[in-house]
Order: sequence, then structure tokens, then C-alpha cells
Amino acid sequence: MATDIRLKDRLPELTDRIVDTYQEIETTNHLGHCPLPSVEAIVEIANDLQEILYPGYRKRQNLHFGNVTYHVGDLIDGLHDRLTQQIARALRHDFRRKNQLLCGEIQPDFEAVGQEKAIEFLQTIPGLRKTLATDVQAAFDGDPAAGNLDEIIFCYPGLEAITVYRLAHELHRLQVPLIPRMLSEWAHGRTGIDIHPGATIGPSFFIDHGTGVVIGATCEIASGVKLYQGVTLGALSFAKDEQGNLVRNSKRHPTIEENVVIYANATVLGGTTTIGKNAVIGAGASVYESIPANTVVTLEKPTLRMRQAS
Repeated sequence: MATDIRLKDRLPELTDRIVDTYQEIETTNHLGHCPLPSVEAIVEIANDLQEILYPGYRKRQNLHFGNVTYHVGDLIDGLHDRLTQQIARALRHDFRRKNQLLCGEIQPDFEAVGQEKAIEFLQTIPGLRKTLATDVQAAFDGDPAAGNLDEIIFCYPGLEAITVYRLAHELHRLQVPLIPRMLSEWAHGRTGIDIHPGATIGPSFFIDHGTGVVIGATCEIASGVKLYQGVTLGALSFAKDEQGNLVRNSKRHPTIEENVVIYANATVLGGTTTIGKNAVIGAGASVYESIPANTVVTLEKPTLRMRQAS
């Protein structure tokens, strides 16, 4: 026991050394009185938004037209307040970083701007429900293993990833910093599907199985597209400016036109690469140039070699 106490005597010195690194390495800590968006709050917001998008499937059951208005109204009221706070925090942080201001210096009224953006975001929910209904139907139409639409809403990770993407994309469109990426990375961790909120994706979008799918920030996907697991829609290379810094505001990821199917582990790269409508990209294919409409792209079938085990 005495040995344990002597070992614990070292902990204050260790604490001091750790805190010293906070001054030496300021890029990986956020200290002060201007709080960042809360991961826990953003996750709660995402769950409540899905409760509204898919009523009766998640936390609250026994909903009907006699009580659903009260339930949704209560959720919307709480979301308004929490979104206002979290968006204001994100805007304040982004403004301070860009203008190199200290927390106490004069700044715009971020609460007012946050409220405006929160309300504008919440106004998109009716339209999002219509789009997500086409995604659910696309999953049912595209997967013979699906028994019904309820199974897709309950069980399909692709739909969850698409749902969170569509929420994050609306916040991205409203130029809300940080929070869209926080949402997309939360969904990425849950589903294995990585969709950047800056991507543009049309209705009736289906990701089957899903694990390992990557969709880049400047990707443009039209309606009726179907992806399988392991598909990457990525960048071919990263352009740099005269100072050697990455050029960030250019199209780096491909364009996928209507009703394209891309099978498992295929890779499509490049900002000038377009996959024409109704094309099919076979499993494992790597595509770095545009493909005409109504084209099937496949790898040469590998040859199996068999021998007796020694």
C-alpha cells in the first residue's frame, strides 16, 4: 500500500507536464470561455431530428394523429433552442479563427444569426421527408431481400447514413461551420459509410450493405443511383497553389448521372470524371475517365488456379 501511495505522489508532477504541453502545442486544445459545439448535444439533435423524420419508428411509439402534433411540436421547440445555441457556438468559433480574435473582443450577435439559421434549417424538414421517402422506396425496389419498408427504416445502415447526410447537407448549404462534419462523422462511425456533407445527391439514392463507401465533398450524384459496399467516389489528385498549399475550392470528385449502378469495391476518381446515365460499373473496377451513358464497365474475369494441397 505504501508503494502505491509513493507512485501516486508522481501524479501532480505528471499533471503539470501535461498542462505545459497545452501552451507548447496550442493547435490541439481549445481553452477559454467560448465553448465549441457539444458532440453530445449534436448527437441528441440528430436523434430528435430522426424522430421527426420517421415518427413511430424510434424512441416514441404509440403515436397517432391525435397526439403526433403535440409530440412533434415539443421536439421542434426543443430543437430550435438547442440548434440556436450550437450553431451560434460554431459561428462564433469560426469567426474568431478567421479574424484571430480573442473570446472577449467585440463580435456580431451570433445568437441572432444562429436562431435565423436554425429556423431556416428546420423549415427544410417537410422537403427532406419527401426526399427520404424516395430513398426508402429505392432501397426496397433495389433489394429483393427487403421484406417491407419498415425493415429498411429499422435496419438498413445505408438509409441511416443517407438520412444524416441529408440533414448535414442542409446545414452545410446554410454555411454552418463544424456541425455538418460532426454529424457526418457520427454517422460514419455508426454505419461505416463516409458521405461528406458538401456532396450533392439527388433523390432515390440507395447504398446496399454500405460498409466502406466513401463519397467526397464535391461529388455530384443524380437521381436513382445505386452503390454497393466499398465504393469510393474520390479525388484523383490534389492541386496546389504557388505556395504549395492545397487548392480547396475546386471540383475534385466525380459526377454520377441518373440511374447509374456501381458495384462493390469499385473506385471512381477525379473531378472531370463523369459516369453517364444508366451506366454500370462492375465490382472492383477502377475508373479515372468519363464513361458514356448506357455503358457497362467490367474487369476481365480472373482465372482460378487449383492444385492439390501438399
